[in-house]
Amino acid sequence: MRYSTAKTLIVVIKAQTESTKNGVFMPYIVTIIIYLILLFSIGIFFTFRVKNQDDFMVAGRKLTAPVLVGTLLATWIGSGDIFSVADLSYHHGYSSLIGSAGGWVGIAVVYFIAGRVRNFKQYTVPDILEARYNQWARLFATITTIIAYVTIVSYQFRGGGWVLSMISEGKIGTDVAMVIVAFFVIAYTMLAGMISVAYLDVVNGILIITGIFLAIPFLIHHVGGLETIVQNVTPRKHVFLGNMTWIQAFGYFVPTLLLALGNGNMYQRFFSAKNAAEAKKSVIGWIIGVILLGISLQTLAVIGSSYFKGLSVTESGKIILLVAHKGVPVVVGCILIASIIAIIISTANSFLLVPATNIIRDIYQRFINPEINDKKVVLYSRITVILLGILAYALIQFFPRILDAAYAAYTVYGAAITPALLATFFWKRAAVKAGVSSIGIGMLITIVWEVSRKIMGAFPFGIPAIYPALSASILILVIGSYLEQKPDREKWAPFFKSENGERPGVSL
Repeated sequence: MRYSTAKTLIVVIKAQTESTKNGVFMPYIVTIIIYLILLFSIGIFFTFRVKNQDDFMVAGRKLTAPVLVGTLLATWIGSGDIFSVADLSYHHGYSSLIGSAGGWVGIAVVYFIAGRVRNFKQYTVPDILEARYNQWARLFATITTIIAYVTIVSYQFRGGGWVLSMISEGKIGTDVAMVIVAFFVIAYTMLAGMISVAYLDVVNGILIITGIFLAIPFLIHHVGGLETIVQNVTPRKHVFLGNMTWIQAFGYFVPTLLLALGNGNMYQRFFSAKNAAEAKKSVIGWIIGVILLGISLQTLAVIGSSYFKGLSVTESGKIILLVAHKGVPVVVGCILIASIIAIIISTANSFLLVPATNIIRDIYQRFINPEINDKKVVLYSRITVILLGILAYALIQFFPRILDAAYAAYTVYGAAITPALLATFFWKRAAVKAGVSSIGIGMLITIVWEVSRKIMGAFPFGIPAIYPALSASILILVIGSYLEQKPDREKWAPFFKSENGERPGVSL
């Protein structure tokens, strides 16, 4: 009975909207306009609540677990999932879950440090690294974050441009569409900072879950049912790897793992928590959400690959857009398109806010003007958001394929920052010079590898950047720490105190 009712509902909605799909794009445009109006209404409302840098950077340290779950989830699920993971899913099926699984493992580990991060009561990851190592660690980490996060913002602009161009049937050119998306992201982010971003992300999280879960049954019906899907899915060489090699597979798994472990957005949200307990509880809801949404997004891509066949390498990343535009009824498509826009904007403004905070907090306030007042911190942060947004737009041309941009950003951040950052919370023996050198060499090798690929058309020796960059970063951290004297207790002790007191950690 329930199946018949659901099937009837699908047929009715499809029939009611089929005529609208014939070249008429107004429903999609109207949906996006309504969403953007809602977005700016929330932003303007919270603008009047920003009184100081705590409000702008860490939401006044008042966020509860439900709000944290929403903002962590909306930030983590981004264009990387809509385009790069979908790209992998189109070619490799569910085997591409290995890339997403890296993030799941990383988030699980983060559960054990979330409370300690909140108790440290700072603003940024470089704050942590300077306290554990020295000011050079802060500077190198800030530079690395700017490189990685501005790259991530750049492909949010590209993805958003693809969405607008596609739903307008090409009437809005991709280049113009990217400018429109960039303008809205920059304008919104500068309005109210973290306090606005966090509460909007709760709305975005609900919209994302609704749109993605609602689309799956309609897509299955549209392509002819499960039997048709199984018959039409391209065969894979390996049950676990699809058409990937082990080197390629771990080249996707490891960068995502490292980004999850060291994600500056995540740490900034833990700093924004009401207390350590709320920060820790939020991780449970976050990991459940990312697993369910990650599998659901890949399901859309895999089912779509059975229907939209023969896409080129540059077009396969758009498979979920095709699903939203041509694979489901317009009503469902509008909700899914709104979800995709929500994913792009929530990720873009979060990844734009963090480096802006880094520049003002970790460079200007730390090295140039320590006595700056709160009013100027907020003003300069907003100006920095604009400048970084412009830089992100300029970077779009460097990575024509979102998949390449995503994993380059994950690698430079993960290889440079994550080893030294994890050592802060898990290894008492980590020494000052070794930590700084680890950050610097991880950043340098990744940049050299990515530039070489851009020039030569392939990675040096055919090896993804994550392998040499991460290996060098870890080796320098470990070997260098044993060659140096043990750090003083006051260097590591603040990071081994949880809400329940001091933990023994690993001292070796």
